[in-house]
Amino acid sequence: MTDRGYTDKIKGKTKETIGDLRGDDKQKAEGILDQVIGKTKEVTTDIKEKTEDFIDEAKDKLNK
Repeated sequence: MTDRGYTDKIKGKTKETIGDLRGDDKQKAEGILDQVIGKTKEVTTDIKEKTEDFIDEAKDKLNK
């Protein structure tokens, strides 16, 4: 199973919210960074999957 970044996004949102409630700018910033990392993982996984699909389709067309 591929890490799609869901955990990082949830962890980040939690940190951001707690940091916001406590007035802790450092924790809030860490939360935002974790969310960006999660989104990056999600986009990277999407690109990888689409590339693999494209390669498989190209192989199928070449083998016909």
